[in-house]
Amino acid sequence: MRKLIIGSFLGNSLEWYDFFLYGTAAALVFGSLFFPVQDDPLISTLLAFSGFAVGFIARPLGGILFGHIGDKYSRKTTLIITLTLMGASTFLIGLLPTWHQVGVLAPIALISLRFLQGVASGGEWGGGVLMLSENAPEEKKGYYTAWSQVGVSGGFVLSALAFWLVQLLPENAFMTWGWRIPFLMSVFIFLVGIYIRKNIRENKEFTQLKQASDTEPEANVPVIEIFKKYPKQLLQAIGLRLPENGAVYIFFTFSVVFCKHVGIASDKIIAVVTLAMMLEIFSILFWGWLSDRIGRKTIYYIGVIGLLLTAFPFFSLLASGNFSLMMLAMMLGLPLCHGAMIAAQPCIMSELFPVEVRYTGLALGHEIGAVISGGISPMIAVALLLKYDHWWPISVMLLGFALVALIALLSIKVSPRALSSRTAS
Repeated sequence: MRKLIIGSFLGNSLEWYDFFLYGTAAALVFGSLFFPVQDDPLISTLLAFSGFAVGFIARPLGGILFGHIGDKYSRKTTLIITLTLMGASTFLIGLLPTWHQVGVLAPIALISLRFLQGVASGGEWGGGVLMLSENAPEEKKGYYTAWSQVGVSGGFVLSALAFWLVQLLPENAFMTWGWRIPFLMSVFIFLVGIYIRKNIRENKEFTQLKQASDTEPEANVPVIEIFKKYPKQLLQAIGLRLPENGAVYIFFTFSVVFCKHVGIASDKIIAVVTLAMMLEIFSILFWGWLSDRIGRKTIYYIGVIGLLLTAFPFFSLLASGNFSLMMLAMMLGLPLCHGAMIAAQPCIMSELFPVEVRYTGLALGHEIGAVISGGISPMIAVALLLKYDHWWPISVMLLGFALVALIALLSIKVSPRALSSRTAS
């Protein structure tokens, strides 16, 4: 399992390193470099976040494409393709000319590469999760699949550390070439990840199904099978995804914009978020371990109810500017609420779909939920801040996400421990 854990972790780390890099760069530099609007810097930031949304919109397309390949032919080959596409797109962003150099071609190129990132990411998460869940022993699936989610925090910590280091450069150097370094550095994660993935075996449960059917799994077109036979499970997966993904992008991406808006230094909020995400690495593993003992749904309930209770105090604590109070806000939001949800997510979603369509079902539920929540939540949050000049509408949005997840959890009847090839709720 060790090699599988490393392979899943590195792939997920690169995926989220890429996405977190764009989120941080959109908040700090992309507005002025690729979307310059002289009248209001906040509008430039809003335009930069439009690229953030494009990446999320592309993710379901990647989920359909790579889910089909993964369910029909090979989980392993699919993961090598997604990692390659993701690594190349991120590296090329670091080489792009800016608006002042080539005009409108600059944002077009940026958005295009962002789209390719999204397509690759749409197929990456589900495959990385299945690499672990379809090989892990039944009694430890929660713990082992949580390792894939550690890549989320790991990717953020790496991206935040990279941006923190380049921000130590003089401002002119940072804006001219320093911001490019974190994107170019992604090549190292990519190379190690490819080496590991080329040397892992095909998933055990998938191999057993292939052997049982002699040629290939029975689902002719997995995405059609999902919509025909498992629409309820798809909606449940989407509902579970909303508060986890929507909240985390508010917590780590919009918080940078919010703090900048209220006069708090960017390096201060980045330090707070980075520390909280480092602690979340350990909380994810703890919640995953605990899910094997008390059930996935129980852990997810803890995260969702925690978000309901945290939504309003979060921004009040953040706006104080006091480092300790800001740290408390992020500890509540990330290691507690988000950590619990993201740790239980791989198993509880995997348990919704049978093995022959599991890759597609996971990818679609995960990525459609991402479009609805994470893809647009930073843009909506910035727009609400522009209109109301206050944080309370963003807190209301978080409450809405959490309520949808509660409904989804209540509707799930699947066993909190079972992960068979024929599971449906």
